[in-house]
Amino acid sequence: MGSEKLVAAGSITGSATEGSATVIVATGNAGKLAEIRAALGFTGWRFIAAGEACEDWSGPAEDGETFEANARIKARAAWEHFKLPALADDSGLEVDALGGRPGVFSSRYAGSDATDADNNTKLLAELSAVPEASRKARFRATVILIKGDGTEAVATGACEGMIGRVTSGDGGFGYDPLFLPEGASGRTMAELTLAEKNAISHRGAALRALAAKIKAGG
Repeated sequence: MGSEKLVAAGSITGSATEGSATVIVATGNAGKLAEIRAALGFTGWRFIAAGEACEDWSGPAEDGETFEANARIKARAAWEHFKLPALADDSGLEVDALGGRPGVFSSRYAGSDATDADNNTKLLAELSAVPEASRKARFRATVILIKGDGTEAVATGACEGMIGRVTSGDGGFGYDPLFLPEGASGRTMAELTLAEKNAISHRGAALRALAAKIKAGG
């Protein structure tokens, strides 16, 4: 799908959430895309992954030192490439016992080509001697929407919880099988339905805050 075919689908320049609009999502993560579509389901809006819109798309280097910096790098690159509204998030896991690691390196904690399983294995190894009372952690997320006129809407969210000792659950992605969120009755994030996850997750909170800003024209 070429970007020239997307332009006619509309552009976001203000607070309107009615009518058609196409938003390029700067992610290759199908799980994130599903969460975004579920949370920002404004009538007439459609969210298309950058790689789906352009086969030649290669995301920029995420070399920012904060979640907000990385989200902005990705969103700005997509906005400049497609000349359409663009949305990106950056998120990660902060573990108190590890001084806030893995943080912005969450997706590549075990190496640049690490899989989710690799990252989870490394995290469990590093926390093997840490008792339950000291396994507090949180997911953080920053979401940035760059509108058609180049202005930004920025929102953040967090989800507090603990790191378990074994993976559990088939849903979600990343560290979800290890993360035990507060208020989930001992279930990991990977054991929740998408609706349950969106209701309490860091990204869900950030997307709800973003939706409120969009409606208010912020």
